[in-house]
Amino acid sequence: MAQFFKHVIPLLLLLVYAQTAAAQQGLAIDPATCLGCHGDKISASLMANSVHGKNGCTSCHIEIVELAKHMKGEIKVGKVQCVRCHKKEAAEHAGSVHLAKGVTCANCHTDIHAHTSWQKDKRRVLAICTKCHKDERGFLTSVHGKGVLAGNQDSAACNDCHNLHEIKALGAATSHTNREFHTKVCLRCHGDEHLVKRNKISHMAVESYLASYHGKNYRLGYPEKVAGCADCHTAHGILPSKDPKSSVNPANLVSTCGHCHQRAAALFTKFYAHGEHNDRENYPILYYTFMAMTGLLVSTFAVFWLHTLLWMIRGFVENREKAAALEAGYAVHETAKHEEPSINSMHAAASLGADAACLAFPAGHAATHIADGHKQYRRFQARHVFMHLLVIISFLGLSLTGLPLKFSDQPWAKVLMGLYGGAPNAAFIHRCCAGITFVYFSMSLALSIHFLFIRKDLKGNVLQRLFGPDSLMPNFRDISDVVGMVRWFFFKAPKPTFERWTYWEKFDFIAVFWGMFAIGGSGLMLWFPEFFGSFLPGWAFNVATIIHSDEALLATGFIFTVHFFNTHGRPEKFPMDFVIFNGQMSKHEFIEERGDQWARYERDGITEQFKAKKSSGIVYDFCLKGFGFTALFVGITLLLLMIYAFVVPH
Repeated sequence: MAQFFKHVIPLLLLLVYAQTAAAQQGLAIDPATCLGCHGDKISASLMANSVHGKNGCTSCHIEIVELAKHMKGEIKVGKVQCVRCHKKEAAEHAGSVHLAKGVTCANCHTDIHAHTSWQKDKRRVLAICTKCHKDERGFLTSVHGKGVLAGNQDSAACNDCHNLHEIKALGAATSHTNREFHTKVCLRCHGDEHLVKRNKISHMAVESYLASYHGKNYRLGYPEKVAGCADCHTAHGILPSKDPKSSVNPANLVSTCGHCHQRAAALFTKFYAHGEHNDRENYPILYYTFMAMTGLLVSTFAVFWLHTLLWMIRGFVENREKAAALEAGYAVHETAKHEEPSINSMHAAASLGADAACLAFPAGHAATHIADGHKQYRRFQARHVFMHLLVIISFLGLSLTGLPLKFSDQPWAKVLMGLYGGAPNAAFIHRCCAGITFVYFSMSLALSIHFLFIRKDLKGNVLQRLFGPDSLMPNFRDISDVVGMVRWFFFKAPKPTFERWTYWEKFDFIAVFWGMFAIGGSGLMLWFPEFFGSFLPGWAFNVATIIHSDEALLATGFIFTVHFFNTHGRPEKFPMDFVIFNGQMSKHEFIEERGDQWARYERDGITEQFKAKKSSGIVYDFCLKGFGFTALFVGITLLLLMIYAFVVPH
């Protein structure tokens, strides 16, 4: 029975495929008949064992329907149309660069009558491609070519990058398609976890590239603006870095890097192209930099998020207790339970003189009636308001354009980049905002120098001014204020009455200086790599990338959570503290929040010098509040997107 199927089934298939070639007698032309004339060119045994062995001759040569006419030469035999059977392959070939250049099926499949299945053996592909392309730019001697010739089916052959039939034209060297191709095909194999493990290839090649500035821009959809894999390793002649002819050999790196960074020096090439900050053994500098920045992130957020949470809870309780007093025009100064009003609150009340009257108030509070509590007093001058507007604009601009790069694997990052018109535009905006940052930082330095050395209305020498009540420099008083706030959080003491600057405001100010050195310094290095690379080793850019990225995460996370709560989100200020936009606050608010500052001004007899000549106008308030709420909305939106990126990584 087995022998029956072995001989009969192929015969039946032959009859089915050859039915279009029936002669006048109604019978198919026997392939043996064809071999009677063509046997000198076509081997019957090779044809029988080929992939086409089950086909009759007329399955391909469909014009031959009458044997007699064919033998007389009356039938013109055309080219075989492979598309009749190989529709998928033909469709792919139809859109390929091969067909556009006149390369047909037969140009590659020259052994059509003896063609056997390639059985996924890439050596067969390499043998065919090199007939025309010879040794394409050293591929046969590359790590890939040698691997294929040695029989390693994991090694990349021509078809792994260019496909078998759908071989697309790459277009101009600077085109999006061309630039994307030079990296996309490499990531396909080097991103295969099982393949790299089998072949003992570094699994960090893809991860480290995608984590770099080049890789992030590639992932966002702008490969034409950055270096891809082939730019460093070449497309075909890829050799180990130890090989003197390798493009990534240390002796050749200046030339390789110089293709993009034309003024790259030898120090510049010390950059860790695939440096991994988790690899302590091979990259200790990156490891300890990352650990230090992570420690800074965790400790800062741990302290201030706890501070924010405790303040939020305590603030809601306090808000309820003093709501009635505020409606009656009283400023409430909290005291410890069963205790007299605090010294600071009494001092502040006493400083009011005839304008205030201390009243008994339940639940451990002292209420002070504020005469003319609605009057406005100046806390900030116009230059301070202007500087803060610069801070808001630059910080949001930096965040909007920087966070998509940091979280380049997120869908929302690509959407934002699309809104800017692409990564290059985002980079331009980012650098403009960085310029604004340097402007307001320079103004801060100028105002600090003016405060310490030039102002005539302040008493004392430089040190007394530096650590005095009007200075933003931390001092010993801040320690007692921190302790007092913690005790207030736990209902153990009244809320401290502050001087002109609170400890959290001083922290924000000092953070600007730290941020300028951390973010600003690293940002300048990444902005002008060739200049800094002329005297700094290349690995300094790896360090700068870690610092810039993590410090930016710290800054945005802190501003959009802690700072937003301290200024706008706490119960007594929600939904916005407008003082930074118009520089004014009411007498009631002044005494409530800055009781010790008010008392000092009263003692010095200068209180009325700070009285606002007029309140800010309606149009001004409307425009600035609109701007302020927009900034808050943008910041909170970015915060939610960052949280999403950490919760749902891609």
